[in-house]
Order: sequence, then structure tokens, then C-alpha cells
Amino acid sequence: MAIDLRSDTVTKPTPAMRAAMAAAEVGDDERDGDPTMRRLEERVAALLGKEAALFFPSGTMANQAAVWVHTTRGTEVLVDVDAHLVHSEIAGVAALSGAQVLPVHPSNVVMSASDIRAALRPVSRYFPAASLIAVENTHNGAGGKIIPLDDMRAIRAVANESELPIHLDGARLWNASIATGISLRDLSTPADTVMVAFSKGLGAPIGAALAGTRAAIDRAWTARKLFGGAMRQTGMLAAACLYAIDHHMTRLAEDHANARVIANIVDGAGDVTVVAPDTNIVMIDLPPGRRSAPVVAAAKACGVLVSEWSESRIRMVTHLDVSASEAKHAAEVVRDALAVASVSES
Repeated sequence: MAIDLRSDTVTKPTPAMRAAMAAAEVGDDERDGDPTMRRLEERVAALLGKEAALFFPSGTMANQAAVWVHTTRGTEVLVDVDAHLVHSEIAGVAALSGAQVLPVHPSNVVMSASDIRAALRPVSRYFPAASLIAVENTHNGAGGKIIPLDDMRAIRAVANESELPIHLDGARLWNASIATGISLRDLSTPADTVMVAFSKGLGAPIGAALAGTRAAIDRAWTARKLFGGAMRQTGMLAAACLYAIDHHMTRLAEDHANARVIANIVDGAGDVTVVAPDTNIVMIDLPPGRRSAPVVAAAKACGVLVSEWSESRIRMVTHLDVSASEAKHAAEVVRDALAVASVSES
């Protein structure tokens, strides 16, 4: 069987998670409220320090609901140029909320408070008004980069200056919390709304949650209905997510350790540069003139699946379905694949 490091979304429910799903108490979530789902939403709200939370089928839908809640048509959302909201949500900001993205180009690895302040347009009848700042933590495109809490507080200060809300795309916020030892509540405090995903590092088969004030979550319920996300007997999904929080969150430290092992083995092979991983994502940058596709193909031929993130960047993501020994073996395969591809391209 292949070692799949394309993403942490490829995890499969464990037997114990499946048992929890099968035993879940269920009800009509939209009509009466599913009891297990209510427990999950209350649990997430408490973990993130928010008044309420709402389950969504996907993180993308939850992000888009947050944009819909905070923005009005003809305004713009300031967000890192390499954010998931920009690259992986099919222009949903424009299609669903009638707003536009104002990509912020970071002066360093990810956008900072000063970058946002510089990108904000002057108030003018000729310019679109800003309506939202969106931040991603951890930052996928930057290699699972953690946004330091002090940086988030500085962004909050800039938002306050312009009376703007902040939405935090925290799909992998669990990873940031485990890696830093900072509570989910503290990491979430600078943001008005926060999205967390269950189907990545936590290993649930589906789902995300959006948390915020009760008023914001009431509006998010309407957005979820509008986007086609109303659900019925969701308790089985909620049970998987509750199990994941209880049993899979602290073990994320193992994924982070495995990512560091991969980085150490691959770094320098074939003159590549590895972005030092903060969490569970390893980005491998090839030297000029080298292409990712031959390396990805060579690794696949040896039973290791990795992502062609771009023409010159490869991504490897550790997760609960990949053991420490498998991560080490996968890194060695990729290291050798880099050498093979280098010869074939020369």
C-alpha cells in the first residue's frame, strides 16, 4: 500500500471512530437540532472562547459563510496573496458575497500588520471600501507556518483602527496550538470569527465549524442554508469530530516530529531547499530549471505519494495514518527520487 503524504485530508476513520459514529444519538439537525451535533458545537465554542459555533460540511463553506456574514456587496476582503481563500475557494468571495479579494503581498513569509496597513486604500468615493481582514493560521501555502500570537494581536490593532472585523481561517489551528502550547482560546481571541476543520490533522471524515458571537452564528446559519449546507441526522458526523478532538488532537505533536524528520532527510538532496516546518507540512523548493512533476512521478513509482504544489515546489503532509518509520522511508524515497529526476533532466 502506498504511503500517502499528499495531504492530511487522506486520513481514514479509525475503528474506534467508526464505532463512535455508529453509536451516536441523532436527530433532525435543521428542524429540531441534532443532540450530538449540539454537543460538538458547544464544545468547539468553548474551546475557541466564542459564544456559539456552527457545523459545516467543509472548511471552504464555513469560510465563505464568514465572508457572507461580515461583508457587503461591492466591498473588499484583505487577505494574504497565497491564502486558501484566494487560491482554493473558486472565487467564492465574489460569487457568493459580491465582494472582491484585495491580495496582500507579504514583506516576509506571511502578511503582517504593517503589510495590511500599507494595503488598505484611502477612504474615497472612487475606491472599494474594506469590509474584512482574513488571516490563515496555520498558513498552508507558506508550509504550515504558524502566525505568532503577537502578530495576530498587531493585526487586531490595525483592524480596530479601521473598524474592521477579522476572520481566522484556522483549518489547522489545532496544529498551531499543539506546536506552541498556546490555547485555542488565546489563538482565537484576536478574531471575530474562527473556522476550524476536523477532516485534516484530526482525521475525521468530514466537517468544519465556524465560531463567533451568537449574532454572527445566527447569520451564518442563514448562509449555510443559502449555500445548500443544511443537514439532517448529523450526529454520526459530530461523533467522529468529538472523538477526533478527544483522541487525535494531542497526537498532532507526532506529525510535527515526523515532518521535521522528513525535512532533515530531504533538505539539500538534489540542491533542493526545504522550508523548515513549524507543524505538519513540508515544502520542498527545487533549484532553477528543475521541475516537480518528474520527482512526484518517481516517488509514486516507489509507492510514495506527494503533491506537485507548483512547477518547482513539492508538498508533503504528515498525518495520523503515517507512522514515524513510514515518514522516514517516504523521505528517503523522495530524496532518491530527487537524485533520479536530476539525472534524467540533465
